[in-house]
Amino acid sequence: MEFWNRAALKSMFLPGGVLLLAMIALLQAHWFHFPLPLVNFCYVAALVAGLFLAWRFHSTRVFFALLSLALAERALNWYVPNGLARAATDVLAILLALNFVVLTWMEERGFTAPAVGTRLSLLCVEAIITSLICRPAHDGVSHVLRFPLLQPHWFDWTVVSQIPLLLFIVALVSLALRALLRPKPVESGFFWSLFALFFSLQFGGLSNIAQVYFATGCFVLVASVVETSYLMAYHDELTGLPGRRAFNETILGLQQRYAIAIVDVDHFKQFNDKYGHDTGDEVLRLVAGRLSQVTGGGKAFRCGGEEFAVVFNEKSAADIFQDLELLRMLIETSTFKVRSTKDRRSAPRGSERRKTIVKKLKLTGGRPELRTAERQVSVTVSIGVAEPTTSDRDVDQVIRTADKALYRAKENGRNRVEIGLAVRKRRRAAQGKS
Repeated sequence: MEFWNRAALKSMFLPGGVLLLAMIALLQAHWFHFPLPLVNFCYVAALVAGLFLAWRFHSTRVFFALLSLALAERALNWYVPNGLARAATDVLAILLALNFVVLTWMEERGFTAPAVGTRLSLLCVEAIITSLICRPAHDGVSHVLRFPLLQPHWFDWTVVSQIPLLLFIVALVSLALRALLRPKPVESGFFWSLFALFFSLQFGGLSNIAQVYFATGCFVLVASVVETSYLMAYHDELTGLPGRRAFNETILGLQQRYAIAIVDVDHFKQFNDKYGHDTGDEVLRLVAGRLSQVTGGGKAFRCGGEEFAVVFNEKSAADIFQDLELLRMLIETSTFKVRSTKDRRSAPRGSERRKTIVKKLKLTGGRPELRTAERQVSVTVSIGVAEPTTSDRDVDQVIRTADKALYRAKENGRNRVEIGLAVRKRRRAAQGKS
């Protein structure tokens, strides 16, 4: 898997990384003064908005991450004025790191009773542990957290003790790995929000700057939920390409010179029936991956089913014909492995099936026989392309012309690129004059 491609980097830093880095720059440059009442208002507003959005979009992970953040902020406000800043900082650093790692790697289950009950129970246990460790009578427990594992002067720059700090770093590495393995806004949002919470602990939790970082941690999670809802609305979840809504908005902004190509996977229904829907999904992902690499400045979209579209702004159909040919050949030469198994529908049923299984076990010495085989499979696409004409510049008509060219490509044997009739006539006329 390519960790450092453009999409992965964009998902890693947007929007959480940009928000946190922008806030660090503002605080370091002293461009703005953040009054504490304003900071507290922004923090509460971000927290309430985040909880509401997380509930609305059924994201228990973000919901309980925000609750964990809010409880940590309240705990610092309670324990720091009572002279227990060091103990509270160490305990909360460990618990925040633990909560974010668990919530990040945990699968989303929605607001079901078991999921909510488990997470609430965890927070209640953590609240009890915090109250016990931060009591002056139990100072010995908090003293264990301050045990130096490495040279003490290496950590003079931080107020967090070595053991909690190392656990915090391990948590950040785990969150970064998750964000790279699963490049989605919420995953990277957990990483940057926990990073912001470290800065808030570093500045004591109660100072103006610490509250700014608490608010930033909330805003990062809120932004990740908003970005996720945007991706759900405008991007196809299966292929990762922009979806039908994004395509409709793109064609509204086209100028006078453009070309639209409609791409359809050949014999996709037969392929789906033969190898199954999971393999069909792999086919769509493969085609989408190749479409995202189209040259000529094209932008690919999934319009539905096995149909895709590629929009070329400020290009004519003749300009991008060779780019589409290269795309067609790239898809044709791309192969992947599918595992074929014997059709279960043709297997014997009932007692006959049991007899067959017993017979095979005797022949193989009691070992089950695996009858799976891998084979290389390739797919092809047909492409129809059109552009606006002097007589008809309506974009819907251009799409219909591209559809007709696509049908003509299917009728002429598939795995080919066809240009709209009006464009073909104009090209022939130009060739005749020359």
